[in-house]
Amino acid sequence: MTKGNSTEITDELYAYTLAHNPPLDAVQRELVETTYAELPGQAGMQSAQEQGPLLAFLVRLTGARHIVEVGTFTGFSALSMAQALPADGVLIACDISEEWTAYGRDAWARAGVADRVDLRIAPALETLRAMPAEPHIDMAYLDADKGNYIAYWEELVPRMRPGGLVVTDNVLFHGGVTDPLATGNTAAIRGFNDHVAADTRMESVLLTVADGLTLSRRR
Repeated sequence: MTKGNSTEITDELYAYTLAHNPPLDAVQRELVETTYAELPGQAGMQSAQEQGPLLAFLVRLTGARHIVEVGTFTGFSALSMAQALPADGVLIACDISEEWTAYGRDAWARAGVADRVDLRIAPALETLRAMPAEPHIDMAYLDADKGNYIAYWEELVPRMRPGGLVVTDNVLFHGGVTDPLATGNTAAIRGFNDHVAADTRMESVLLTVADGLTLSRRR
């Protein structure tokens, strides 16, 4: 196997990358900092800073008007996508925590996009299964409990419009996915990655962005 790129992402290179991406605005920056200050034990669940501009870019690139997010946490990714939506667009945000999403509610309001975010506090599978069965979703972001990734995928894919995009986070799971003896969440992600690679309904690429990001287009 030939490895084409051996660039090490040092702290300096990561800072350089952030400096050459669209900067976070004041509300985004405050939400990131508040999450780390108020929830230090869970802050690693927040999407990486470079993923905010990337998600916004993908919303605009696809012309998405109807987005579904599975796993919202404190709302940084939802904020980034909602800001890129047209005024009449909607993002359905699925989460089970009133406490964590309260930070998002505040940020969405201060950013002027609260009317674009439809937060649904319930098990995400229930929320997804209650949606219309026909293809209607333009873009989805999957970043929730890893054990249910395949189940979420199977609810989302039939509902994606042709050309619709599913973005899945944590597909490298801290590098553990190379271990054939992996257990728990790492094994779940290994199984998910194999499931996605074999799904002929979708065209997918796995990228080494942050903790691994898979982009999947509905054929």
